[in-house]
Amino acid sequence: MIPLWLVAIASAFVVGSIPFGLIIGRLRGIDVRTVGSKNIGATNVGRVLGRRIGFLCFGLDALKGAIPVISVIALASEGADAADPVRHWLAPLVGAGAILGHVYSPWVGFKGGKGVATSFGALVAMWPSMSFASLSALAVWIALLAAFRFVSLASIVAAGSLPFFYAAYAAWPIDDGSIGRVRSGLSLLIASALLGALVIWKHRANITRLMAGTEPRVGQSRRPDSATVAS
Repeated sequence: MIPLWLVAIASAFVVGSIPFGLIIGRLRGIDVRTVGSKNIGATNVGRVLGRRIGFLCFGLDALKGAIPVISVIALASEGADAADPVRHWLAPLVGAGAILGHVYSPWVGFKGGKGVATSFGALVAMWPSMSFASLSALAVWIALLAAFRFVSLASIVAAGSLPFFYAAYAAWPIDDGSIGRVRSGLSLLIASALLGALVIWKHRANITRLMAGTEPRVGQSRRPDSATVAS
C-alpha cells in the first residue's frame, strides 16, 4: 500500500506541474517558450502578453502552491492530534512537491518557471508559521523592484531573506513572553532555507548577467542575446 504522505506529495507535484503560462499563451495564439525570455513563468508572460495577463499567471502559479498545502492541512486537521505533525512536516513537503512540479514540469520537458509565485502561494498557505516570513520577503521584493527595476535581483534577495524572516518570527515573544521558542519547528527553517537556495540556483544565469551589467530592467527592451529573466 502506498503511504498517504507519498500520495499527497506526488499529487502536489502534479498540480504544481500545470504550465499555466504556456496554456495562457497558447489560448492567445503565442508559445511563450519561443518569445521574450522563453520562460513559462509570470514575468515572461507579462512581458509578452501584457501586465494584466502576467498578474493572472502569477496568481494561478501561486494557487498551484497554496491549494495542495491548504488541502493537506485541512484533511489532517480533522484529527486534532494529527494537525501539528502535518503542519510541521508534511505541509512543507507538499509545498516543496508543488514547487518542484512548477520548476521541473514534465509537460514541458522537465523545464518550468523559477518558482517564485508557486513558492509564495505555498508559504502563505502555511498559516501562520510561514505567512509572516513570506509576506516580509514579498515586501523586500517590491521595495527592491521599485528601487532598481531588476525582477531577478528582487527575487534573489527576497528568497535569501526568507529563512531569516522565519527565524525572526520563530524567536518573537509568544503570549507567555518567552523568547526563543520555535513556533513551528526546525523543519520550516530548513524548508525555507532550501527553498531560498532553490530560487537563487534557478537565477544563476541572471546573477551572471547582473554582474556583467547586461541584465535588462523592467520596462527596458530586451537584448537579443540575453537569456532567461526571473519568473
